[in-house]
Amino acid sequence: MLERRSTWSPVIERPDRATPRPRNRPRELIAIGCSLGGMNALQTILSNLTRDFCVPIVVAQHRHRRSSEALPEYFRRRTDMKVVDAEDKQWIEPGHVYLAPADYHLFIERNGARGELSLSVDDAVRHSRPSIDVLFESAAEAYGDRLLGIVLTGANDDGARGAARIKALGGMVVAQDPATAEAPAMPRATIEAVQVDRILRLEEIAPFLIEVCQTSLSHS
Repeated sequence: MLERRSTWSPVIERPDRATPRPRNRPRELIAIGCSLGGMNALQTILSNLTRDFCVPIVVAQHRHRRSSEALPEYFRRRTDMKVVDAEDKQWIEPGHVYLAPADYHLFIERNGARGELSLSVDDAVRHSRPSIDVLFESAAEAYGDRLLGIVLTGANDDGARGAARIKALGGMVVAQDPATAEAPAMPRATIEAVQVDRILRLEEIAPFLIEVCQTSLSHS
């Protein structure tokens, strides 16, 4: 059984207080948050990533607590990437997509040069477990200015506080254009709370991520 973490609380920091960081740093991790409409949005993105896409992706999608292995299997049929439910103390590997399992928070940790996944059964945050804010904040602490966070469709404001933390630590934040979102509230809340780096239509996100991957290879 997983040990219970100390109670998580969001770190709220105004975007204008963020420490300036170099903007040409290669991205080592992509964190995606979504809720209502997220399956279709993720399918659109993952199915359009090229076979050589290398930057690992972690996803917090609001899932029913009884959701099963059928979800990663659904995405595996639509992408060349290796899509799995995250496991506790699992290393983050290139070319993988890690989904937060149903009814678990997904934390990102750093163990030397390697990223590591950690699961928690702490209380729901803003009525959600997994929580996008939890994923984004922990990933920001672990990866700093090498993190890219993406907020997709959803019906609440989960992810806005986490996006602010990503920006505060020098990372990049992308929001789906609310006009292309099945539920526009989530990306709109992030756009209103954070000076995002890009607002992209859903069909523009995969090409942008491919560009990020190529940039990371050229800097490695």
